[in-house]
Amino acid sequence: MKNILIIGGSYFAGRIFVEEMLKTKDYNLYVFNRGHLPFNRKDVIELKGDREKIDDIKGKIPDLNWDALVDFCAYTPDHISKMISSLPGTLKHYIFISTTTIYENVLGLPVAEDAPKVMKVQPELGQYAEYGYNKWRAELRLKEECVKKGIEFTSLRPSIVYGEYNYAPRESWFFDQIRDEKPLVLPDPGLALFSFVYVLDLARILIKTILNENMFNLGLNVASEELVSYPRLYEVFKNVTNKDFETIDMDIETINSKRIPIPFPPDIHLVYSGKKLQDILGVKFTPLMDGMKRTYAYYQMVQDAKNKKK
Repeated sequence: MKNILIIGGSYFAGRIFVEEMLKTKDYNLYVFNRGHLPFNRKDVIELKGDREKIDDIKGKIPDLNWDALVDFCAYTPDHISKMISSLPGTLKHYIFISTTTIYENVLGLPVAEDAPKVMKVQPELGQYAEYGYNKWRAELRLKEECVKKGIEFTSLRPSIVYGEYNYAPRESWFFDQIRDEKPLVLPDPGLALFSFVYVLDLARILIKTILNENMFNLGLNVASEELVSYPRLYEVFKNVTNKDFETIDMDIETINSKRIPIPFPPDIHLVYSGKKLQDILGVKFTPLMDGMKRTYAYYQMVQDAKNKKK
C-alpha cells in the first residue's frame, strides 16, 4: 500500500480526487487540512492542522515514507518551502496543483506550456492580482527545493474546472439564474473562447500522475481540446436543464459598466493546449455536454436538500 499525503483535499477538486482514490484500494490516504469539512470515513486518515504553521506540519503529519504528496492549496512560494522543509519522513513525488493563470495573455492560441509566464502582480485583476504571479513563483520554488532534496515533482495547470462540489460561482451562477427564471446575458459579440476541464477528469489524471516517471519534473496544462463560447455554453445549459430560458444580447461595454458578474470574461480568450499531457497519459476528456449533465444533476440534488431543510 502506498502512502499518499493530500494537502487540502476536502472541498472541490481535492474531494473528488480522494473519492476516486478510495475506489482503487491501493493507497493509505492521509488528508491534512484545517478540518472544516471532514470526510468522517475510516478509510481516510484526517490530520487537522494549518499548513501556515511549521509546528502543525511537524507535529500533526506522521513520520512515514511518503510515496506522493498532492498539494491542492499552495498559493505562494513560502507554502511550498515550508512543506518541503518541515515534512516528517521521506518523500518521492510532490504533485502541485497550479493553474493556467500563470500565463501572460498572448496572441498565439492555444496557449502551450512554453508560453511566457506572468512575471509581476496584475492589479487589473483586483482581488486576484497576485494569484497567477504567486502560483508561477510557487512552481519555480517547487523545482528549486525538490532538485535540492532529490524529490521528483510535477506541476499540473488546470484551465477552468467545473463539476460536483464546485464552491466557486461558475456553473452554479448560471444554474441559479435559470432556476430563478432570470434571463442570461449573452455577450455581443460572443466571440470569447474557453478551455474547460471536468473535475473528475482532473482527479483521474492526478491518479495516473502519481509515481509516473513520464510525468516527473514537468509542468503541464490540464485542458480539454473542446472550445467553448458563451453561445455554446448556453446551448449546453438548455440541453442539460431542459429549460428554454431567455437570453439578452448585451455589448461588452454595458456588461462591464453594469458590473454584471458573468463568471467568464466576455472579451478575452482563455484557450490552452492540453496535448502534451494527453500524449503522455493517453487520456481523453469528458465532453462538456456529458460533464455538465452530471454537474447539473448534483446541483439539483443540493437544491433539493436545501429545500427540505426549509
